[in-house]
Amino acid sequence: MKLEEFPEQAWQGVEILYTHKVLPGPDLAPDLKWIQFHRAGNEAFMDEPILRKPDLVASTMSGASAPQVAEYVLEMCLALGHRLPEIIAHQQKADWPAGRAEIFLPLELNQSTVGIVGYGSIGREVARLLQAFGATILATKHDVMHPSDPGYRIDGSGDPDGDYVNRLYPAQALNSMLKECDFAVVCVPLTRNTENLVGANQLDAMKPTAFLIDVSRGGVVNHEDLLKALEEGQIAGAALDVFPEEPLSKDDPLWRSPSVILTPHIAGVSRDYDQRAVTLFIENLNRYLDGKKPLNLIDLERGY
Repeated sequence: MKLEEFPEQAWQGVEILYTHKVLPGPDLAPDLKWIQFHRAGNEAFMDEPILRKPDLVASTMSGASAPQVAEYVLEMCLALGHRLPEIIAHQQKADWPAGRAEIFLPLELNQSTVGIVGYGSIGREVARLLQAFGATILATKHDVMHPSDPGYRIDGSGDPDGDYVNRLYPAQALNSMLKECDFAVVCVPLTRNTENLVGANQLDAMKPTAFLIDVSRGGVVNHEDLLKALEEGQIAGAALDVFPEEPLSKDDPLWRSPSVILTPHIAGVSRDYDQRAVTLFIENLNRYLDGKKPLNLIDLERGY
């Protein structure tokens, strides 16, 4: 539903709002105290006046989509590392190339270095899953002095204390981390500080054998610079689930890049998402009723 479809009187006395896209103005909902968003990424709402209401807090669903997005990342690391795009291209031609053992030589996760750009709920679950593969895990975090994660976490998932990361880098040292990576996983939110975070300079820092996986938000990775890096062999390939404009234009050259896997912003899709979201909402509702702050509070200064 749209905001204009709600009668104005429906907002009177509303103290808690669980929402996907509908937000009232501060004058329309004067009693509103807490907004729980249905999604983790809510960059489109950061400038909404209601979020600056002095006595209001807002929280996200960070952590509710971590399991499925982390599995997607693992899927793409394996697919790219084991040359699946090239193998499928030859399958469609019904022709295996000469020297296929060398052409399809895999980059295994075992003993590879995986860099996670943004060590939040998704990055921490990626790190947990990678433990079984024997990968070295690096990560960037805006506050490296506090490696623990106070946000929501599904029981048994993630890395709440920062135990799975071999080295933690401040955000300013992104290029230093990327130089070490065989796989780079981008999972930061889109803010004024992360827009075009990965561009020509960062891609140039990566190994020519390295792969990029992007599950963040469109605009974090500069696609013009990425396409150039792919064409010039600065990196070996990429898997992209998010784009600056969605859906991706039919004439975008990324469609035809042989070393790229494209998916239509579906990494976070799961049949279990709504149930996970309800579980988190109940947790936050109990905290709110007990006079505690909900988990995953939005920080307007940081933009997420």
